[in-house]
Amino acid sequence: MFGVDWMDAIAIGILGLLIGSFLNVVIHRVPLMMERDWLGDVLNFIKEKDYRLIDANNQPVVASEEKFNLMTPASRCPHCGHAIRWYENIPVVSYIALGGKCSGCKARISPRYPLVELVTGTFFYLCASKWGWSMTTLMWCGFSAAVIALAMIDWDTTLLPDSITLPLVWAGLIGSAMQWLPVPLFDSVAGAAAGYLSLWLVYWAFKLVTGKEGMGMVTSSSLRHLVRGSAGRRWCPSFSWLR
Repeated sequence: MFGVDWMDAIAIGILGLLIGSFLNVVIHRVPLMMERDWLGDVLNFIKEKDYRLIDANNQPVVASEEKFNLMTPASRCPHCGHAIRWYENIPVVSYIALGGKCSGCKARISPRYPLVELVTGTFFYLCASKWGWSMTTLMWCGFSAAVIALAMIDWDTTLLPDSITLPLVWAGLIGSAMQWLPVPLFDSVAGAAAGYLSLWLVYWAFKLVTGKEGMGMVTSSSLRHLVRGSAGRRWCPSFSWLR
């Protein structure tokens, strides 16, 4: 690990602001991308069975052919469709300069956007201040960004996308194997297994008793990834080594 002065930490914090701006796109679009994929799967299945899916207006439902991902289409105001210019998309600064309103229709912009940017930038700054120029900093910055995105997506939709949670497993295991994280590889694997099995047992026990799902397996899977990342020497979730 190489030391880092406060100026460098601030620079990494500014990078965090930029990443936070991108996380706002991830938070908004990933659930929509998942829904489009699900609809496409349903429509393909129905097509194979020679059925039709109709909406509330008795019109056939068809999959959208519009390209939609994290890069396309360009960001627009959800109220008036105003295309967001580059200078209207500067983290935090643009929100303040615009007075928290769209420059086209003057509709209110949610303060959550700059808040996500500020929180991400703060986490990046703290990681750099603690671990300096190191792979540990990179790992924890990535982990922080992923958890922020997951928290907001969960808040909005109660979904925890596998496209975010599953890479945390491999990132944590690789980080342990390469000694970029202060968690031995064996403890990391054991923590993943123990965390998943405990939640799996709770899931099935509740379902057997009530006949209902009390915890989705997606939640169980995602919590397992978090447990894996924080598994200590006693195979239990512990962030004590962050001190």
